[in-house]
Amino acid sequence: MSTPITHASFTLERKLNAPVSRVWSAFSDYGNKKKWFVGPEEWTQGESSLDFREGGTETDTGGPEGGFVSSMKAVYHDIVENERIVYTYEMYLNGQRTSVSLSTIEMEPDGEGTRLALTEQGAYFTDEDHVEGRKEGIEGLLDALKAFVEGN
Repeated sequence: MSTPITHASFTLERKLNAPVSRVWSAFSDYGNKKKWFVGPEEWTQGESSLDFREGGTETDTGGPEGGFVSSMKAVYHDIVENERIVYTYEMYLNGQRTSVSLSTIEMEPDGEGTRLALTEQGAYFTDEDHVEGRKEGIEGLLDALKAFVEGN
């Protein structure tokens, strides 16, 4: 019998000391995104692509040298410049789908900075892919985003 599906959702918020336009560019421009949207230092980067438009896709593959391969495949569904991004994505471990998620990123001006909220609703298919680990991974990515847009 297969592992039961686990459903979970969470919202993470950040106050970024950068204008919305800079935060937006960190998501929408491939060169900018590759500067902060990366795995741990010990990971090797594999295939990656970004077609940032409604109906467009994004891929990102990597993992530790000689170890497992983690892959993400996303589709963008709703994009409102400088306001929100809605996308779905699948995660794979060594070619096996481990989860499917719906994510919404909302941005709004907050003084001279940006208030960002990321909400994710996920269906997790394996014991290796679970909401606690996903939340921790996205927390790390949002920390990297913050450092990038604030120039640290």
